[in-house]
Amino acid sequence: MIKYALHCDKAHDFESWFPSSASYDEQRRRKLVACPVCNSTRIEKTLMAPQVARRDRAPERPPAAVPAPAAKPPGPQAPATDAPVAMASPAAQELRARLRELRDHLTRTADPVGDRFAEEARKIHYGEVEHRSIYGSATPEEARELHEEGIEFHPLPTLPDDRN
Repeated sequence: MIKYALHCDKAHDFESWFPSSASYDEQRRRKLVACPVCNSTRIEKTLMAPQVARRDRAPERPPAAVPAPAAKPPGPQAPATDAPVAMASPAAQELRARLRELRDHLTRTADPVGDRFAEEARKIHYGEVEHRSIYGSATPEEARELHEEGIEFHPLPTLPDDRN
């Protein structure tokens, strides 16, 4: 993992972690890296002091990033580096909230059938039991068979961990 000190075109400084420098470059190219203050996607890396591990002393808290001098007058500052920083855009946060709401509604109003999902879906489809909403799990093979039989089903939306 690599931690970068970043700077947006509105003079906000913030930090973010990336799996690799190539991952940062790809995310930036796709405009997935956004300023947590103003949501600008015009982001640049700033100068940062390297963190080198030393074996002759006990571990210390790593030094904070040293941002390069701003060419523009400074604007409002980003949250403190110890504060959580939301990297998802407001639109992405709204989408996650709506997916969570949908998933919660479905699990609240449907019957949980666990790993008997395929069996119960067939019974409902072929009229062996009264129609009702169900949710549960099915193997990829069971899902393929249900699809081939023309039995309609949809996966519940899965959400990234709220801390990501």
